[in-house]
Amino acid sequence: MRTKIEAGWIVGHEKGHHTLLRDGVVVFEGSRIIHVGPSFEGEVDRTIDARGKLVTPGFIDTHVHSGHRASHRLISDTGRPIYYGQPFLEISVPKEGATVSGDARYLKHGDPGAEAAFARNATFTVAELLRNGVTTFIEFGSQLKVQDALLAEVSRLGTRAYLAPGYDCGRWVGDEQGRLKRVRDEKLGLDGLEVALDWIARNDGAAGGRVRGILVPREVETASLELLRRTREAADELGLPMATHAAYSVIEFYETVREYMMTPIEVLDSLGMLRPTLNIGHGNFISDNPNLNFARKDDLRLMGEAGVSISHCPINIVRRSRTLDSWESYRAAGVNISIGSDTYPRDMIMNMRTASYLGKVMSHTYLAATAGQALEAATLGGARSVGRDDLGRLAPGALADIVIIDQSGRNSLRYGPVRDPVKSLVECGVGDDVDTVIVDGEIRMENGIIPGVDFGELNAWAQQAGEAVWDSLAQWDPLGRSAEEACPWCYPAAGFACEAV
Repeated sequence: MRTKIEAGWIVGHEKGHHTLLRDGVVVFEGSRIIHVGPSFEGEVDRTIDARGKLVTPGFIDTHVHSGHRASHRLISDTGRPIYYGQPFLEISVPKEGATVSGDARYLKHGDPGAEAAFARNATFTVAELLRNGVTTFIEFGSQLKVQDALLAEVSRLGTRAYLAPGYDCGRWVGDEQGRLKRVRDEKLGLDGLEVALDWIARNDGAAGGRVRGILVPREVETASLELLRRTREAADELGLPMATHAAYSVIEFYETVREYMMTPIEVLDSLGMLRPTLNIGHGNFISDNPNLNFARKDDLRLMGEAGVSISHCPINIVRRSRTLDSWESYRAAGVNISIGSDTYPRDMIMNMRTASYLGKVMSHTYLAATAGQALEAATLGGARSVGRDDLGRLAPGALADIVIIDQSGRNSLRYGPVRDPVKSLVECGVGDDVDTVIVDGEIRMENGIIPGVDFGELNAWAQQAGEAVWDSLAQWDPLGRSAEEACPWCYPAAGFACEAV
């Protein structure tokens, strides 16, 4: 089937960069775009009316952790100073001998209700991403059964994803006084790599080619050098992209320097892992960051010369009083910046705006982190991170992954007058403005409706699941705190009834 989109504005593509076309058309046949231009005289089977709307490449979210993310609600405006603002240490580190309860990501196959919880989490994740215009996402290393559930939902709802079980050589726990304690298991990591390779061998190319494999040793400090080396060898042999959290935490940076007398980036460089298809989760605590006061500032040069990719997750890290230092320096060095949502909300438009605003502040110039650069990071940057030249762009030959965005404000004055639609999108838009999403030439969402997804029911389930997470905190929290102790209410709880005078 040949389809023509008649658009008010189109983010096209020419000579490696986005372009802007007013009152044009995008034509695709099957799964591929065949024409972008002012007009098209050929026969078409279907016409989509997007006049007055913005048509862009589908967004690519390069840093997704599956689930409802209810545990992160326990660290809003609070947290333990000993973690230096690192979110996962706050909500993923149980006391020794316990496991994080209430969150499906930590259930094991065979646990009561596990399969249903995995499935619901996957539906919530994929539906939220699709609703916000994400056509491709990278899941950052959840366990095997989470990946199986995501595979099923990606197949059902029609998105594109890079999936595979993550692995590590043991994680952190809290000791009897709540201090961080490392649990090491070299065999665990090597076995996990084999599980990932087996999963990829069975599922790479699934869902009509929309699912691809990726190797994810979860963090540099929880992976041994041998595990990282074998990951790189497997990536070279099989042509797979890689992803890991690195240069993302004060503690991780210090622990890596202490253990190897190299920074996390230097460790990756020494193993030959730095490359465009290595997605470094965050990459903000590098040796060049003045907050670390590290004497040898060479990480940014190493990253730039290798053209390495970072998944910048601006909303998640700014909530923990951190950001990228600085957007302009990273781009000038040659680092490929992509954008990820990481936690909540999975709203790429809000993440683009946050990246742009913080990029200006940290670069000390309002000419940095422009709206155009932010959209490029959310599209082309993500495509580069997985070595694809058929994603993230609207051009003949590219896959028909397309988003149509309504900039009318929908009964609001939020957009006001629109002059440059990309600037208006980044400055004023939200994910709810996404009207239609097309993946592989198929309409997966239209008028904000995803067939087979009941958003009201999903929200009700997520609230119930969140209450279970919050109620169970004292069972596994290293300090035995209740949810109210760990995350007090924003205002004192009222102990009286309000009456009209």
